[in-house]
Amino acid sequence: MRALRYERGRLRIAETEKPRAAREALIRVTLAGICNTDLEITRGYAGFEGTLGHEFVGVVESAPDQSLVGQRVVGEINAGCGACQLCRAGDPRHCPRRTVLGIVGRDGAFAEFLQLPIENLHRVPDEIADEEAVFTEPLAAAYGITEQVRLDRQTRTVVIGDGKLGLLCAQALSITGAPITLIGKHDNKLEIAQRRGIETVRLEEFLASDDLKRAFDVAVEASGSASGFEIALAALRPRGKLVLKSTFHGDTSFNAARIVVDEVSIIGSRCGRFPPALDLLRRKAVDVKSLISEEYRLADGLEAMARAAERGVLKILLRP
Repeated sequence: MRALRYERGRLRIAETEKPRAAREALIRVTLAGICNTDLEITRGYAGFEGTLGHEFVGVVESAPDQSLVGQRVVGEINAGCGACQLCRAGDPRHCPRRTVLGIVGRDGAFAEFLQLPIENLHRVPDEIADEEAVFTEPLAAAYGITEQVRLDRQTRTVVIGDGKLGLLCAQALSITGAPITLIGKHDNKLEIAQRRGIETVRLEEFLASDDLKRAFDVAVEASGSASGFEIALAALRPRGKLVLKSTFHGDTSFNAARIVVDEVSIIGSRCGRFPPALDLLRRKAVDVKSLISEEYRLADGLEAMARAAERGVLKILLRP
């Protein structure tokens, strides 16, 4: 089968063997999405080598549970060992021996086929198109913030970054009723949030405004850059909560004294649960189709990755 792989410091389209794990489901990928994490892996993040990609929708070709065969599915990306205390407690997302689709020890979704344990799979309702279902994983990650931080109509919340993840976070968190402000650099991207009734501020306006600094209860850093941390910190009131969503290769410096003096809580936020995300997509509660920039054939994966890395580009999709 054909796959887009990162090996020995370079990307290439390769012919590889179809996955063969008898105890897992074999899924024919129908659509996959390029995430910033995929780009960061090619810059050294996570030290991964193999087939990239973790956002996908596909059809089950074979599985230990025959009722899944022929079903359209999405899949949670963390596959736990099943034996450790965390797995037994139902939290394979933090299993110390887990594999992670296209990120840690498991070939990913930029291929004609992939494999995952059947407990990772979720059927996609008929009301959700493939172009929407492919956003299930990042939308779950965005909405997962609500499991970590309580948001209500009195919780002033700011999202830093108007890229794919920032736009998903702003939309997902607005469903809680909390007043959301999205800070970004691009008018066309900010307009996507504005159409959903979300307040937006250009970065230069925020930096020039004393009224917006130290004004928010919660700040979500989703810019994908090291500078986003300081911007989020500047937005927070004393005893505010800073939620870190970005993954990138490199170090972040920050003002530790400010965190101590203002008693700021820092919360790392990674993956979320799929059922709430699928429900949001089924109800059309978020606009994901506006986040699609272009679609490429898997055979043109190198060109697709280069395009995804360009400034201002939103979601690039790959179709095997």
